[in-house]
Amino acid sequence: MIVDCIENYERYLSLSPRMAQGLRYLQMTDFSQFEPGEYSIVGRDIFAIVSDNTLQPLSERRLEGHRKYIDIQFLVSGAESIGYAPRDRQSIITQYDESGDFIFCAGNFSSILLDQGMFAIFFPEDLHMPGIGEAGTRVRKVVVKVKI
Repeated sequence: MIVDCIENYERYLSLSPRMAQGLRYLQMTDFSQFEPGEYSIVGRDIFAIVSDNTLQPLSERRLEGHRKYIDIQFLVSGAESIGYAPRDRQSIITQYDESGDFIFCAGNFSSILLDQGMFAIFFPEDLHMPGIGEAGTRVRKVVVKVKI
């Protein structure tokens, strides 16, 4: 997992060419006028999901993970807490769903605060629990999915 401010995106361009494209897209795009939805960057290899989310209390969230895609989660406006845990130390709640590329787990985790202009990168070995906060609080978020 990596957490940083978008103005520091250049530090991570060497991770992979696809990651570099996703980070550049986040840094160069004004998402304030985008409608919620999915936007292709490079077909299904790199795409963005723009959403306006309502935060939920911790009790209503679950740890999730992916195998086919890396998540770059970017806060356009607002702030949310995100839980983080290594995948290998958690209990599986639901088996991996191949078509949706997700698994849900339970266990101990740490929390990070993602504030406006910050991003977090979650790799396949990372579980994350986004959208934690005071119930009813709204945030605008972009998740760039980067195919492995």
